[in-house]
Amino acid sequence: MYFDGFLNLDGAGAGIFFISPSGDHLRYVLRIHFPASNNAAEYEACLHGLCIAVELGVKCLLVYSDSTLVINQVNKDWSCTSDKMDAYCSKIRKLEGKFYGIEYHHVV
Repeated sequence: MYFDGFLNLDGAGAGIFFISPSGDHLRYVLRIHFPASNNAAEYEACLHGLCIAVELGVKCLLVYSDSTLVINQVNKDWSCTSDKMDAYCSKIRKLEGKFYGIEYHHVV
């Protein structure tokens, strides 16, 4: 799963891209209907991507993002310094229990 959040003059949103082991592609685009920072948009993308993966019945997941903050926080390399980011991390931790294996990777 690849995810990316975005913020522009029109608001915030997220993109999620899945590649199955057989090479099938699934794409999702989300519009965020509340004021969000770029980091919040990145977390929303990750969170919704994990929810979609659970609904699809995915049990092992590789997650890729260019968000240094999100990847380092969910990998526990960095601590969450704001309550909002900590709340996102907590929601992600709850979803991780639905997978047999999950790995987060930073991509440039």
